[in-house]
Amino acid sequence: MRAAVVTAFDNPPRCEDVPEPEPGEHQEVVDVLAAGLHPRVRSQANGSHYTSSGVLPLIPGIDGVGRRADGSLVYFLLPPGSSRGSMAERVAVDTRRAVTLPDDSDPLRVAAAMNPAMSSWVALRRRVSFRPGQGVLVFGATGNAGQLAIQVAKELGAGTVTAVGRGAARLEALRDVGADVVVPLDGDLGEAAQAVGRAAAEVDVLLDYLWGPPTQHVLAAVVGSRADPARRLDWVQIGSVAGPDITLPSAALRRVNLRVLGSGQGSVSPEAMEAELGDLARWIDAGAFTVGVQAVGLADVEQAWTMPVPSGRRVVVTPTR
Repeated sequence: MRAAVVTAFDNPPRCEDVPEPEPGEHQEVVDVLAAGLHPRVRSQANGSHYTSSGVLPLIPGIDGVGRRADGSLVYFLLPPGSSRGSMAERVAVDTRRAVTLPDDSDPLRVAAAMNPAMSSWVALRRRVSFRPGQGVLVFGATGNAGQLAIQVAKELGAGTVTAVGRGAARLEALRDVGADVVVPLDGDLGEAAQAVGRAAAEVDVLLDYLWGPPTQHVLAAVVGSRADPARRLDWVQIGSVAGPDITLPSAALRRVNLRVLGSGQGSVSPEAMEAELGDLARWIDAGAFTVGVQAVGLADVEQAWTMPVPSGRRVVVTPTR
């Protein structure tokens, strides 16, 4: 069968012939219909993700939509560190990490949305005690996951959602998907941080997709702007596209009721992650979230790695094209 194969971490994968998958205990082989090219997949393919084993070759892909032998559709999530990913014509999936989809589901839509939506969905459902009516700030809102985080927060009952990100036009467009307040992060970072701090005076949860210098500046501004210092702020670290580290002053943790925590593989148990798959898949299938799809055939996977993709769209690799 054909699959995308990574043979060097500094090169994109190529479509090659590989052996057929052999199912183990609790596994079944499915025909892959769609697999998302997520940032998480890119870090898997270049060896930079914290779950990487450093072993090559590997087939990238962490999730996807497939068709079972009985014809039913299934969304599946592969275990961390797997060397046989979803960007292949067929893959062996753990039946305990899979959910059956309605027959009329759109495989491309589900494959595009599940991973980026899961980052905020799991954070709000499993990492914090989120309650309807609370305020949420999405830090890094103009990326795909950030745009979906706005929609997820609204669907889960957020009272207000504040979107923070770069690019005035892209940021303003986020009002169409549920943002109540938009705050630009362009220009001088110190001045932008103060504006974010004022906007975060009364939010309850901050979903951070950036980290690095933007977080370091904004965190200080937020701490100094809280309307009620005793009101808890859950700062949930999800992504680190702006840098892997920050300096956190000890006074910030004493001055206000601030809880800094992460959400991702490891901090959320596999069982908890799997328990959320069904509900999220149903919301996506029902059209609750807006997501764009850029479909690419498996034969063109090497080009897909470097192709420009419009904002709000996610590349989905499909072996059937």
